Amino acid sequence: MSRCATVSRSLDEPVSGTAATATTWLLLEQPGPWGAKALTSSHLDPELGRALEAAADGTGVRVALIRHPGRHADPGTPPMRQVYAAHTVPGRVWLHSATTRDPQQLLDLDFAALGAGDHRSFGAALGGRPHRGDPLALVCTNGKRDRCCALLGRPLATELVASGVRGVWEVTHLGGHRFAPTVLVLPYGYAYGRAEAHTVKEALHGVREGRVVVEGCRGCSAWERPGQAAELAVRAAAGEYRAGVLSVVRTDGTAARREVTVAHADGRRWRVTVAQGASLPPRPESCGAAALGSPARMDVVEVRELRPTALAS
Repeated sequence: MSRCATVSRSLDEPVSGTAATATTWLLLEQPGPWGAKALTSSHLDPELGRALEAAADGTGVRVALIRHPGRHADPGTPPMRQVYAAHTVPGRVWLHSATTRDPQQLLDLDFAALGAGDHRSFGAALGGRPHRGDPLALVCTNGKRDRCCALLGRPLATELVASGVRGVWEVTHLGGHRFAPTVLVLPYGYAYGRAEAHTVKEALHGVREGRVVVEGCRGCSAWERPGQAAELAVRAAAGEYRAGVLSVVRTDGTAARREVTVAHADGRRWRVTVAQGASLPPRPESCGAAALGSPARMDVVEVRELRPTALAS
């Protein structure tokens, strides 16, 4: 049986505009095995997992579990867990880290404030501080969610660590199994599909230089999917690869055809027409899917730079 990632690659399905959406990522270290819905099917207290899901709902915060790459035999309850929070909206990007002996402390966070970019509760509840280490590369490896993530993600994570890359973690779920291996780079929040080690290394190097690598990029999680595709199209059209200078400021139109306005920090603006269609022929959206699907795809029809006289329109 063909794997979903093999079929997607063979059909040359575009990856742009397919990233999971979250203004803020909240990551909790949880060693050991993960189930399909890891927050409630791992060695984390399932009641806590359900409470975290409920607290994050509708706030823009996405909660995920992380673990160090390698073998995942049950090590028992870790005495100290790593916690990260990252806000990905350009112009207000931050990555903070903390450690905790009691993951119940995460329920003391103000999730609505975190989603809006306010990190004060992360500091108050967990003693969190700005992360001074390397940028993070989160590789989806949850084989119980989709076997492609294990078969393709785990070797990538292992290769990155073996080659000396720091800041690599396995993560429970980034969406888009058929684009495995999938990787999220923080703090900027750009996701990558069909990722290879050289792309991840270049993306991490780019973070240190304040630039975005667009090769294999699925989009920035801060934006909805039409905005993800629009921003990447503007980067390509304008040759603009600096991080934090482009923002999606407006989206008009219907689901089938959206007009997305992308603004530059220097005042320039573009209007990007994004058509949403169905990926054909039908294909498995994940290895565990009982039926074939036609996942939505974001096709950029036009990128038009707005002149000052058109900005009010």
